[in-house]
Amino acid sequence: MNIKDLYINFFVNKGHKQIPSAPVVPENDPTVLFNTAGMQPLIPYLMGQPHPYGKRLVDYQKCIRLTDLEEVGDTTHHTFFEMLGNWSLGDYFKKESITWSFEFLTSVLKIPIDKLAITVFEGDAFIPRDEESATIWKSLGISDDRIAYLDANHNFWIAGESGPCGGDTEIFYWRSNDPVPKVFDPSDGRWVEIWNNVFMQYNKDEQGNVTELSQKNVDTGMGLERTVAILEGVDDNYLTSVWQNIIHVIEKVSHLSYKDNSVSMRIIADHIRTAVFISADYSGIKPSNTDQGYILRRLIRRAIRHAKKLNIDINSDWEKQIANAIMDQYEDYYSEIKENRQIVLDVLNNEKIKFNRTLEKGLKEFEKAINNINNNEIDATTAFRLYDTYGFPIELTCELAKEKEIKVDTEGFKEKFKAHQELSRAGSTAKFKGGLSGNGEMETKYHTATHLLNAALKVVVGPDVHQKGSNITPERMRFDFSCDHKLSDEEKKQAEELVNKWIKDSLPVVVTEMKKEEAIASGAECMFIEKYPDIVTVYSIGDVSRELCGGPHVKNTNELGIFKIKKEEASSAGVRRIKAILE
Repeated sequence: MNIKDLYINFFVNKGHKQIPSAPVVPENDPTVLFNTAGMQPLIPYLMGQPHPYGKRLVDYQKCIRLTDLEEVGDTTHHTFFEMLGNWSLGDYFKKESITWSFEFLTSVLKIPIDKLAITVFEGDAFIPRDEESATIWKSLGISDDRIAYLDANHNFWIAGESGPCGGDTEIFYWRSNDPVPKVFDPSDGRWVEIWNNVFMQYNKDEQGNVTELSQKNVDTGMGLERTVAILEGVDDNYLTSVWQNIIHVIEKVSHLSYKDNSVSMRIIADHIRTAVFISADYSGIKPSNTDQGYILRRLIRRAIRHAKKLNIDINSDWEKQIANAIMDQYEDYYSEIKENRQIVLDVLNNEKIKFNRTLEKGLKEFEKAINNINNNEIDATTAFRLYDTYGFPIELTCELAKEKEIKVDTEGFKEKFKAHQELSRAGSTAKFKGGLSGNGEMETKYHTATHLLNAALKVVVGPDVHQKGSNITPERMRFDFSCDHKLSDEEKKQAEELVNKWIKDSLPVVVTEMKKEEAIASGAECMFIEKYPDIVTVYSIGDVSRELCGGPHVKNTNELGIFKIKKEEASSAGVRRIKAILE
């Protein structure tokens, strides 16, 4: 039995209900392009909305994080990973959470207690030192020497500047063949974090005042890939059973060994795996120049560049062989992998063909560049344009230049690349932060408005219209829907008028819970049926809209204001996009 199954079974036996993994592309979450943590899909329930499955939940969640994209290629970083998590929504708290974490690690996974160390929150001017957690750890046999008290930068969680918050306790494992030191030093890199238990105990208001929450939650997370590496005793995640089948295929198609080509093979393995999960997602993401589609394109193209470095025949079916190995490994856990296998293969192949054409253009651009150089050197601006526009890694530019006995301003390129990286990182930090901050008053209104727009489009365009995705900010809503034609001005006008009529009609928004099969039979619409548990939440807006959804929503449509469509455009093949505002 693998770790995912062991984990689920353990917490089910502790009274938890397993919930399905949410899609990698979140529904109506303005803060992120992808689900970045197990807690993210549970935000409404952490805020107090009752969960259909009760107060104890457990799952394994598909996650994508891109803030460390440039770090992929080392032994530990991944863009896609699986997070094991268990939650208490106002039920048990620190004692049970810590005790069960300890029991799972030491009794189920058989990790020696001597290789464990703990951090807890040291407290600050507003919140006391977390002696409660420390005392529980000591009662389980963790010595004083192995418990470190750290500040809010390390052991405190809050979404944004205000909102639910609390200290956390992190569990560390001694990942080294060196003797385990008696005293825990958190700054020693040989200690690696394997589990984090967050205790949402307080609320911090915008003035900085801290009060105890009436519903205290526990949110835990344990990264699967890192835990497997620990259990299998390797210091390179890509040498674990999680990756070995994939690496073997890359060795086969390249006729090279992992040992001598590890960086490029890690990047190919990681990026193709992430591309598989994005393109298999029910949201229908395709490579493009914006949002999730841009990330998908970037990952595939980076994998192709490294395949070229390994002298893989790009025109062969190398990417198909790697993707199939990945899908074989995950299809029993994620239904979309099994159902959308051919879609994944088509996405990879089509992008490969497009990128090969781009590379050809880049080669022509390179020839132009060397015909207009000064001092026998390709300047930094040209080198960076070749990288940014045509996907030329600096190594390829240098290699081509060397053949022509031309120099390249690599130092200048590094400066431009660093500036680009910092800009990307700043954007990523904002776009991929996640958290409980994205459910304010305007986001709630826009969320409800997407339901009305969906219903209006079914009337105006036809009943085959279905939501394909949405993105909401406090300033606007974006709604993707299935449609095979550009909407006429008349269709846009009719949809807008219909939404405003329903707003003016002051329709009540009613929430009910029922079995998933009953909800579907009643005509309730849903975007990703597979992500919902057996008991679901259904939001009905008068008689005009009925959808499975996690919320949040207004209580009555008269709260929404005036709805205006600002733009209608193509999103991808067979999918149109509407941008709209509420005034």
